[in-house]
Amino acid sequence: MSQADVTKLQSLNHLNGPLADRVYRAVKTAIMHLDFPPGASIRKTSICERLGLSRSPVSEALAKLSTEGLVDIMPQSGTRVARLSMAAIREDAFLREALEVAAASHAAKARSEETVARLSRNLEMQKLMIADGAQDDFMETDMAFHETIMETTGVTRLPSTVNALSQHVNRARRLLLPEPGGLKNSLEEHNKIYDAIRQQDASEAESAMRRHVRRLLQRLEPLETARPDLFSTEEAR
Repeated sequence: MSQADVTKLQSLNHLNGPLADRVYRAVKTAIMHLDFPPGASIRKTSICERLGLSRSPVSEALAKLSTEGLVDIMPQSGTRVARLSMAAIREDAFLREALEVAAASHAAKARSEETVARLSRNLEMQKLMIADGAQDDFMETDMAFHETIMETTGVTRLPSTVNALSQHVNRARRLLLPEPGGLKNSLEEHNKIYDAIRQQDASEAESAMRRHVRRLLQRLEPLETARPDLFSTEEAR
């Protein structure tokens, strides 16, 4: 079993909040970005030494990540980054689809010029990031595109809820970044969603968003066979 490379942890200096929460966010970022790969062993002492902390905030942070299914804490055996689960990915995609399709429909019906302008600017940024090969920045801008659509509903908890539901999907999606043409395909799908919203075509906005979410799942499913070392055979948690 490989060891998680703690040198890849971001500094806590620019993070706010209680110490355990800052450790939680730093370790979670490393997990979500695959800097701590699925199945890697996490040594608390290494994190403590790297960040100059006692064991208490590190233990608290890892316990919180365990409740989210991102780490496995095994008594007497240590802690490791949870392997990816295709069952969990399918579950998350199902729930995400229901919420995002409804949001796309609402955005088309209630669309404003401000929303259209924000989405248009976002798409231009996506184009620039693809041209620059800025894959991580593309993912952040991609998420902002979806959040803009969700914000039109006025349901304040919706973006955070969908983000929580997308953790398994987003972690696995990092494995797709080197895929030739993958980001361009995502941009094309985003453009179709945007066009439907701009034209106030709620039915097409629903269809375009549904195709987009399902297409991502279709691209993720072969990874279980291609990278079995990163996946668990256990059921979704």
